[in-house]
Amino acid sequence: MDQILDEARSGPMYLRRLAIADMIVEAIEYNAGVLRHYVGHAFVVMPNHVHFLATPAVPLCKLTKSLKGITAKRANEMLGLTGNPFWQEESYDHLVRSGHEFNTIRNYIERNPVRAGLAKEDKEYRWSSAGWTTRGSPVDLGARPASIYARAVCDWHSPHGQMRRR
Repeated sequence: MDQILDEARSGPMYLRRLAIADMIVEAIEYNAGVLRHYVGHAFVVMPNHVHFLATPAVPLCKLTKSLKGITAKRANEMLGLTGNPFWQEESYDHLVRSGHEFNTIRNYIERNPVRAGLAKEDKEYRWSSAGWTTRGSPVDLGARPASIYARAVCDWHSPHGQMRRR
């Protein structure tokens, strides 16, 4: 499914717009640093979806609703689409059960722009934890979850029902 999303050449690619991608990364940082809804470990904003690896500090539904709600509102304002759905209603989440799985997922997320042909190296892609302005994860700061069972990975998908996970 990720390969299909990465290779999509039609449908809304709103996340390709610099201001929208920046706003989403800023929301990810804000919800981690200020609201403390989670400890973030990895993220990437692709042209039509977002991958995000975090240890939640609040129920996952609250975390997702908060991030998707504010980013949808702001993106729709930027696009002049106020009142329209922006994100697909569902998100795909997954419990990470081991350190090996955690590292595999983190690497997958940060390498996603390279696999999609958007960058030659993961650190070149600005809208990821590998390449944001700090040249590393602005939400991670070296933190690691206390329990491997607390990790979750979320994927949000392109607006307006383009592709669905599962």
